[in-house]
Amino acid sequence: MFAHNSARVAGPVPFTELSARTQGTVATPDDEEYDALVSPWNLAIPVKPAAVLAAETDRDVVEAVRFAAEHGLRVTPQATGHGPMADLLTELVVTTSRLDEVVVHPEGWARVGAGVKWLRVVEAAAPYGLAPLSGSITDVGIVGYTTGGGLGPMARTYGLAIDKVRAIEVVTGDGVLRRATPTEHPDLFFALRGGKGMLGIVTAIEIDLVHQPMFYGGSLWFDGQDAATVIEQWRAWSDDLPELGTTSFALFQLPEMPGVPPQLAGRLTLSVRYVWTGDADEGERRFAPIRAAAPVLLDDVSHKPYTAIDSVHTDPLDPVPAHEAAAVLTGFPTEATDALLALAGPGVPSPQVLVEVRQMGGAISRGGEHPAAFASRDVAYSLLIVGIAMIPGVQDHAAAILEAMRPWTGGYRLPNFTFTPEEYADAYDEVTIARLRRAIRAYDPDGVMAIGGVLA
Repeated sequence: MFAHNSARVAGPVPFTELSARTQGTVATPDDEEYDALVSPWNLAIPVKPAAVLAAETDRDVVEAVRFAAEHGLRVTPQATGHGPMADLLTELVVTTSRLDEVVVHPEGWARVGAGVKWLRVVEAAAPYGLAPLSGSITDVGIVGYTTGGGLGPMARTYGLAIDKVRAIEVVTGDGVLRRATPTEHPDLFFALRGGKGMLGIVTAIEIDLVHQPMFYGGSLWFDGQDAATVIEQWRAWSDDLPELGTTSFALFQLPEMPGVPPQLAGRLTLSVRYVWTGDADEGERRFAPIRAAAPVLLDDVSHKPYTAIDSVHTDPLDPVPAHEAAAVLTGFPTEATDALLALAGPGVPSPQVLVEVRQMGGAISRGGEHPAAFASRDVAYSLLIVGIAMIPGVQDHAAAILEAMRPWTGGYRLPNFTFTPEEYADAYDEVTIARLRRAIRAYDPDGVMAIGGVLA
């Protein structure tokens, strides 16, 4: 299991040498640029590595990994900062946010640098009627999201983001820049798609796009007092939903602040999210039972261009100090609804901002053309809990929700919904762990990549 990195470092490290070997910016805690380079999206996570390199080129990444090996350091990549773990970010962080290449090919694929967020690809693909399998918010970086599986708002139709990867360019832990495809380094191609940053630092990725200029969907909001009725309707309705539809629901407690509609602020609400990738009229007919479930506070479900995909999950753009917890569920019967609402429903003092249940299945369960290091294909639902970290009791309350849902908890965690190094190991079955370990021995024999230490 993961061991703390600091034991590897012996004496002062000459980071000025790394600066001389690279074009990018190298900063240590005493430098003015340091805080801006290491700040994560989740402000509750302390990120204080011994140094950070903002790479300008893939050669910078090569030099950083080789420098780390020479000085007994472990390296962690960071692109947009949406998924940091403080225990892994202690020595050398390589941020790839400046690797910002975006090329969309009209025949249906794209090449993007490791620092690119989904929004740029969504906008570049739209003129051709194309769309990527982006995340629930397009402000998320492509590489971290994709290498962790990539569960997006069209997942039941098209699968996970890893199912659309054509090639990955990566600097592996042995300091070599490699191109991994189904035929070039296939063991590395397998491990990178689901193994996140265990094998190396991705510098570029090539992905297939789908023809999806429009979709029917958005979010439909109800008063929290109607949560039990709406969720029960959602359960029965989603059981019969074809793969053209992807859906989830979320209990929200949104503050009164700019950007939050007044009818949703300062109260418990329930949002049903919906994306229908087929004919809009059929999508509207399919959604009618949810519209009729209870009085509606706000209806934002309509025929939209894919560039409006962020309207489905309505995730926050601005950095927040969040505490997150998650699980995967084998089912979601009426008893699960009751258990969830007993801790996060109407009349209950819950400190959570969001409690979300996503339906899985469809193309997610079938997988893509090529196997990947993703062991959660058979999961029925995912559960995500997000609260503000400084609110007293938020962690204990999240733990209580997870405990209440334990009768329906089972399967392997989603890699992108793991928040501690220990949770990573719970994301993979024994066969996948064995394949990941073989790849680590082959491509990172000295254990330079910090995340790879999770399976050491």
